[in-house]
Order: sequence, then structure tokens, then C-alpha cells
Amino acid sequence: MLDLAKLCKPGPFRSQTNRLGDFIGTFRDGALVAMAGQRLKLPGYTEISALCVDPAFRGRGMGTELVRRMCDRIRDAGNTPFLHAYASNTSAIALYEHLGFVTRTRVEATNWVRNAAVQ
Repeated sequence: MLDLAKLCKPGPFRSQTNRLGDFIGTFRDGALVAMAGQRLKLPGYTEISALCVDPAFRGRGMGTELVRRMCDRIRDAGNTPFLHAYASNTSAIALYEHLGFVTRTRVEATNWVRNAAVQ
């Protein structure tokens, strides 16, 4: 999972991220080539996270299938699926819009450093 996330760069994915919720994957010849999971859970909502498809396997519908399956799981649990994407990830946004997701808001993320006085 970590290797696939490093290859695809879906956003923050650490060694324990897979413990935050359910994950599903697609394997070819014993190797994980696509995955999607759940992360943030709010009352009535569950985030689809870490959608990754190895570049060598893109264009075969794996991402579509994983998002649909994850949406089904989330809805079966009585929640509404949501997700986010970097604005620069236009291919992911196109896939999500094709599947019926719509942009609700844009968020600006910045890094900040707390300055501490040195005595």
C-alpha cells in the first residue's frame, strides 16, 4: 500500500493510514495495482481516500470500479460518501465528476511555522 501511494501521490498517506478505515484493492499477478479506502468520518458522512491506480494500469476502469464499490460500502453503512482532490489533479476530478460528484468548496492549504522566542 505504501509503495502504491508513493507512486501515485494521492495526498498524505503514512504507514498507519490503512488503519483509519476500510480499504479495498485490485491485484494483478500478486501485486497491488489499485486501491481506495476510507479515512475521515463525520456524522452521516465518510470520506473516500487514497484512490490510487498504478500508472501502468490506468484507463482500464479500475479507479471507477473502486470508487463505486467504496460508495456502495459507505451507503450500506447509512452514510454519504465524500472526497477531496488537489486542484491540480485534474484526471481524478474528471473521474469523480463523471461518477456524479460535484465540487462543493475549494480549500486553500498552507504550511505554517510557529515562531518561538529564543531567550
